[in-house]
Amino acid sequence: MHGEHQNSLSEISWTALWSPFVLLICIAVIGIYFYYTKNGPLKGTVTTGQKVWFTIAVIGFYIAKGTPLSAIGHHYSFSAHMLQMSLLYFIVPPLLLIGLPKEFYRKIFGVGIIGRIFRFFTKPLIALILFNILISLYHLPVIFDTVMGNLLLHEITHIILLTSSFMMWWPVIGPLPEQDTLSDLQKVGYIFADGVLLTPACALIIFADDLIYKTYMNAPQIFSFLQPLDDQQAGGVIMKIAQEIIYGGILLYILIRWVRKERAQDKEDELKIMNEAKARLSLNEQ
Repeated sequence: MHGEHQNSLSEISWTALWSPFVLLICIAVIGIYFYYTKNGPLKGTVTTGQKVWFTIAVIGFYIAKGTPLSAIGHHYSFSAHMLQMSLLYFIVPPLLLIGLPKEFYRKIFGVGIIGRIFRFFTKPLIALILFNILISLYHLPVIFDTVMGNLLLHEITHIILLTSSFMMWWPVIGPLPEQDTLSDLQKVGYIFADGVLLTPACALIIFADDLIYKTYMNAPQIFSFLQPLDDQQAGGVIMKIAQEIIYGGILLYILIRWVRKERAQDKEDELKIMNEAKARLSLNEQ
């Protein structure tokens, strides 16, 4: 159905609008996660907060891929498509990385050739440049229209972009302490650089004077208040705003974790000083 416009949402089947397949996968993923972290081999390895973030991430994935948002974005509205992209690449990956237990990463990415390949592509500079190059190329009109016109190519592209987004977020979230190579200050700089690198792609869309994507040129309007060019520009704005909001949230997450580390270090230093004082006092008494 990609590349072919429908006159209204009523012409799209219920299963295409509310994908039961994607819903079942999401339910299964949440079920497996809670089983393994509550009663299974990963019992006690995640906090309540991690469980909440993981669940929100899976729900976000279903909204992006299994609800009418997907169909609207594919056939009618570029802004809906960009909202879908924002969920998939800027919201779902960091929340999943936060929500999964450390042992999960160690078993899959900690050893062997998979681990070596993963560690290479999650090096901060490589991950940052790779993701921004891929997502910028994707939004070039000739590539975008080609991808949107072929279902298989579209899904492959989603997988590649989603994988690269996980790699881009990895240095920021730092799920494994032994692979967390960036300081908190460097992570702030990393996020700032990410925002700068994505800006040209968003600006190209926001400030375009004409429709640049053939996919939506003759699309039926399901939002009467939004003309095609306005819809295109709104898509760029949505992507940029979503990016800034999630980056702000991640910066807050880094700040909170930074404060906790400093408090823990202060307590450790206080305890060390007290122990040294007690030791000196004991020696003096002797």
